[in-house]
Amino acid sequence: MTEPTETPQPQIHPPANGARPRTRWERIRAYRLLWIVSIALFALDLLTKLWVVQTIPFDPHHDHLPSQEIVIIPDFFYLIHVGNTGAAWSILSGKSTLLACLALGTLVAIFFWRRTLGLHIRRIQLSFGLLCGGIVGNLVDRLVHGHVVDFIDLHFGSYTYPTFNVADSGICIGVLVYLWHSFREPK
Repeated sequence: MTEPTETPQPQIHPPANGARPRTRWERIRAYRLLWIVSIALFALDLLTKLWVVQTIPFDPHHDHLPSQEIVIIPDFFYLIHVGNTGAAWSILSGKSTLLACLALGTLVAIFFWRRTLGLHIRRIQLSFGLLCGGIVGNLVDRLVHGHVVDFIDLHFGSYTYPTFNVADSGICIGVLVYLWHSFREPK
């Protein structure tokens, strides 16, 4: 008769510095600024877009008819309701599915490369919180409406800046903060 052999159990070693391993909630809390900023920006983006969709008639041709806009500052700042199936400046227009996949891929990449990106640094958490909140806001639009709801319309003389939204602003500011940090802390 043979004796049953015991399968060796994996040994869990404490971290080299002698501290106990961090729990899942401790690891999540370490990124709390990123979570707070992401959720706050997403909520603000969602609320503003819901208001626009319910208040301002859709203007697919960007005609600026008086019944389809709210004038905030004449000849400069308008609120309108347009849809963008592309990215910034309507790049890749009509490719909403591709852009939704790119958005999901970007969020996954940020998660997997969070250490390499330096997300333990608060300024970087702020940057990526804005970026992630904006990405999720525009992703939800693509899934719900088939396009991104844009509504902030700025005019500078005869030039009309591409219409944008709160999520777009968060993405741009997040990228600028990250670049600023990268130039200040090049390592």
